[in-house]
Amino acid sequence: MFDFVKRFFTFYGNNFAPKLYEIVRLGYSREHFKRDVAAGLTVAIISLPLAMAFAIASGVSPAQGLYTAIVAGFFISLFGGSRYQIGGPTGAFVIIIFNIIQQHQYSGLLMAMMIAGIILLVAGFLRLGNYVKYIPFPVIIGLTSGIAILLFSTQIKDLFGLEMTDVPAEILPKWQAYFASKGQYSLASIIISLLTFGVIFFIEIRKVKLPAYLVGLALATVLVIAFAAFKIEVDTIGNKFGSLPLFLPKPEFPEFNLELALRVFPSALTIAFLTAVESLLSATVIDGISGDNHNPNAEIIAGGIATIASAAFIGLPATGAVARTTANYKAKAYSPVSGILQSVFLLLFMLLLSPISKYIPLAALAVVLTLIAYNMFGFNKFYQILSGARGDRWVLLSTFFLTVFVDLNVAISIGFILSSIIFMHSMSEEVEVEADDAMEVYRQGYEVKGSDIDEKLSRKGVMSIRFSGPLFFGAASTIAGFFKTINPPKVLILRMSRVNVVDASGANALVEFLKRLKEYDTKIIFSHIRKQPQRVLIPILKHAGLYKDISQASTFENAVNIAKKYIRELEKEGETKEPDEKDIKLLINELI
Repeated sequence: MFDFVKRFFTFYGNNFAPKLYEIVRLGYSREHFKRDVAAGLTVAIISLPLAMAFAIASGVSPAQGLYTAIVAGFFISLFGGSRYQIGGPTGAFVIIIFNIIQQHQYSGLLMAMMIAGIILLVAGFLRLGNYVKYIPFPVIIGLTSGIAILLFSTQIKDLFGLEMTDVPAEILPKWQAYFASKGQYSLASIIISLLTFGVIFFIEIRKVKLPAYLVGLALATVLVIAFAAFKIEVDTIGNKFGSLPLFLPKPEFPEFNLELALRVFPSALTIAFLTAVESLLSATVIDGISGDNHNPNAEIIAGGIATIASAAFIGLPATGAVARTTANYKAKAYSPVSGILQSVFLLLFMLLLSPISKYIPLAALAVVLTLIAYNMFGFNKFYQILSGARGDRWVLLSTFFLTVFVDLNVAISIGFILSSIIFMHSMSEEVEVEADDAMEVYRQGYEVKGSDIDEKLSRKGVMSIRFSGPLFFGAASTIAGFFKTINPPKVLILRMSRVNVVDASGANALVEFLKRLKEYDTKIIFSHIRKQPQRVLIPILKHAGLYKDISQASTFENAVNIAKKYIRELEKEGETKEPDEKDIKLLINELI
């Protein structure tokens, strides 16, 4: 069996091979398995209340949250590229799922999940996981902080047991409805909420080695049973959703509907984006703690497989969860087997807890989600960005407010665009193009055998232009504007040692200038041009017919010596050659 797996993943490619394959190949012992069993049980206890809470907040049954944690968590661990990653439903998806169901029903969510899964698979096999790390940090913080506010806003009704038949989807009407119903609260729900808050805070502050959320949920359930003896009614899972099922449903893929697929496609892109970002963010965080290295492409592929599998089991979108992944590592997990075992334990919990699950109060689950929303907001990081550069501040606030008041898709798009524009503006300001004079060359400490580009050499028509920074489209207008101020010299040295990157726009601005110089028979010398600029510039120069007339020097010293050689050749030609019409025109222009 192992030989078959080995052959499969050899064909599959090391770029996409799951971390589990790497671990098993290195050796997996009984002691390693014992560690994974203990860690899997610990994480399952933590995941149980979260899975149900996220599902209820998303507008579906708590059972569907458990289906997601079991199925998606299994495949994320089986195919993922992180050693300690634990997958399942997370708070980031709550608002997206709720909005999709409101607009397109649950069938629309399933269609969006199938599309998102395919997008993730394609992205993983195209190795796009290597580029997710370039997502601007202010966009991520603005997005997650905005989602945290929206998540908290969905919990007020259950926290206070407000008697409301319909809660608006938009945040402002939602809060208006809350205030309009402020007198219709449930004292029993408030007591349960306070008890759950108190228990969780006590365990967290005193650092008691107990699963705080689960203990708080258990004590709240006991209180509900006590209330029932006195005929005090409280909203619970049972009177709203019924009892938990005993096993997973039969897997069934939704039928493809082109019209529905087109309508939910933007939401599918958002699901795919958040799945990739959250999974890789979680994997990066745990790598920093553990010292391990994750495979980003395998992680994205696992997210795609898990999303499609979760849809087949009427579940929800899932991704890697930072808190549960960190808990898995701290529980001394050895491999992704702990995540697989988490799914097994959750399946057993669902079977065993089904009879008493109907007593779990919605107020206690609302407390759990409120605390998760608080942790999601990331006040320290939010304040850190607000106190930083002005551009980052604008990106953060734009993404945050658009997430809260408009739409996640709009927030992501505007955040990316604004961040890109600010970045390009900042980079274009870093670009410097200047002509060297004799003193500047001396200050730079260049010593050439014989003499530098001194005043004498400059008078003979040698010019040196130094570039600093990336020559890209954001700086193309700056480069072109500078070139318009240059009078064509006899010999031009282009000093490129400080240019790391050139794109097509920057290259074309440079080539257009060189075309103009060709009309005046100017000799061109590139000094110390790096590999990336060479890859971009040389094909464009060849296409323009300029490459054969350009000299290249590895150092500025060599470039100056080549320039001296050109000047000597031109002087010899000048002794025997009468001035032609072009020379006369140049002379007239200089006199004018």
